[in-house]
Amino acid sequence: MHTFIIRRILALLPTLIFTSIIVFASIRLIPGDVIDLMLAQNDISTGNDRAVIEAALGLDKPIYMQYFLWVGDILQGDLGRSLWQNTPVTEQLALTLPITFELGALALIVALSVAIPIGIYSAMKQDTMGDYIARSFSLLMLAIPSFWLGTLVMVFPSVWWRWAPPLQYTPFLEDPLANLAHMFVPAVLLGLSLSAVTMRMTRTMMLEVLRQDYIRTARAKGLQENIVVLRHALRNCMIPVVTLIGLQAPLLIGGAVILEQIFVVPGMGSLLLEAVFQRDYPVVTGVFLVVGVAILLINLVVDLTYGFLDPKVRH
Repeated sequence: MHTFIIRRILALLPTLIFTSIIVFASIRLIPGDVIDLMLAQNDISTGNDRAVIEAALGLDKPIYMQYFLWVGDILQGDLGRSLWQNTPVTEQLALTLPITFELGALALIVALSVAIPIGIYSAMKQDTMGDYIARSFSLLMLAIPSFWLGTLVMVFPSVWWRWAPPLQYTPFLEDPLANLAHMFVPAVLLGLSLSAVTMRMTRTMMLEVLRQDYIRTARAKGLQENIVVLRHALRNCMIPVVTLIGLQAPLLIGGAVILEQIFVVPGMGSLLLEAVFQRDYPVVTGVFLVVGVAILLINLVVDLTYGFLDPKVRH
């Protein structure tokens, strides 16, 4: 197992390097650069001032040299400083990243709490009214974007019932109840959107497992149905479901970015969008680098989970 973990971590390094190159170059390909924005904001258009600002920000060097300098700083634990606020990127991420991860974790809990029980029930009650309702619900959640539902929740309850979701963020350690009250609605909307695919996968795999010979043998031995389903069937159908959950990690973060704007959650989404509009290169690259590392680690955990779910899978 230890050898497998080391191999998987070493295999992540080329992916991480390739991701860093794409992120570093792509933000600089957006039309208009940070120098133009600074000059326009200060109503300056002379070439000498542009050269001075480029030299001060380190943008006068070739892009490949800027990349290697950036990587060298990262290896020392420094993600750079914001070009506008001159504050360390690590400090900005330390304030916003936990908020986004909290929203993503709550959404994942909601998604699994909805998808797995309903998927199991739908498989056990195949072609009944409950199965049709569950499948229709999953199709509805697939078709409706979470940000559209979020907009409806913000608008219609305030018009019809004079109620709106809380929009004042409170840190969890300061007031857990107020924090959860603020996070509840966006987490539910994002979780329901993600539950649709997981629900259908759980149903499909459960139907396949329930038709296996060892399940019929367990029933013939007189085991109770809940024991057959939970102890024998569920564990064997979870590997594709866990794989799907790992693949949904980018959707969690991407969906959270949009919902954070709608529900005024001061997470990484607000930081990222503001940095993109201002062409704040260190902030954008720092955010995407941290998100990339998080996604790679999530997929590593998914790989390690296989061995615990199925004794036949050993690393």
